Amino acid sequence: MKRSTLVNVLLIVAVVALFAIPALFIPGEYAGADGQAGDTIDATGYEPWFEPVWEPPSGEIESGIFAIQAAAGAGVLGYCLGGARTRSRQRREAPAAES
Repeated sequence: MKRSTLVNVLLIVAVVALFAIPALFIPGEYAGADGQAGDTIDATGYEPWFEPVWEPPSGEIESGIFAIQAAAGAGVLGYCLGGARTRSRQRREAPAAES
């Protein structure tokens, strides 16, 4: 096995262990920060200044819209990083081609 493959496998195992060990062996309720923040804000008696312009009819639609937003952001980020890598590669190869 090549050294880089071994390093990649060990990194994947380490990342999985970082998530699995606490989830399996540390007792407790794992709730999201949004829910805890909402409960804390509700406990203070805070009144919102305005209402949303449009509220999705269900949580599934809200999750779907969020997933589309995340996918679009990842696509833009991937496109920018790919373009930067291509430009960098072309700059490196250009002097070799001129020789």
